[in-house]
Amino acid sequence: MICELCQRKVDECTIHHLIPKSKEGGRKEVAVICKSCHGMIHSLFSNKQLARELNTLSSLKKHQEMNRFIRWVKKQDPNKRIKIQQKTE
Repeated sequence: MICELCQRKVDECTIHHLIPKSKEGGRKEVAVICKSCHGMIHSLFSNKQLARELNTLSSLKKHQEMNRFIRWVKKQDPNKRIKIQQKTE
């Protein structure tokens, strides 16, 4: 499968709800992304941010921190497990 964010070919992808189910009553707009990208999205952004500002693949790709992660992860072995640390504020 190909991750819609980083474009890596990976064995397994996950479904990311572009607008969190908790914010829009389970809207169906989804993206098929790798576990690494999915983990990073949820470590960087709250559901409120995702619903309001980052509810498209384009807006996620353009966000500075996510863009930096995508550029880095593209260079990584797609079969390697990448540990994502939760961002602390």
